Amino acid sequence: MNIKRTFGTILTILGIIGLIYTAVNVIQQSADTRSLIVVGILGVMFFFTGISLVRTTADTSK
Repeated sequence: MNIKRTFGTILTILGIIGLIYTAVNVIQQSADTRSLIVVGILGVMFFFTGISLVRTTADTSK
C-alpha cells in the first residue's frame, strides 16, 4: 500500500468536496463571501496538490 498515493487521493477528494461546496453556495448566494473565497482557495489547493502527488508518485512493486 502506497501511503503517498493514498494521501494524494484523500487530498483530491477533499478538494473536490470544497469546490462543490463553494459552487453550490455561490449559486444559492447563501454564505458569506469571505468564507466562500477561503473554502474555494483551499479546495483548489487540495485538489491540485492531491493530483500532483498521485501523478508524481512512482509505482513500485515488491
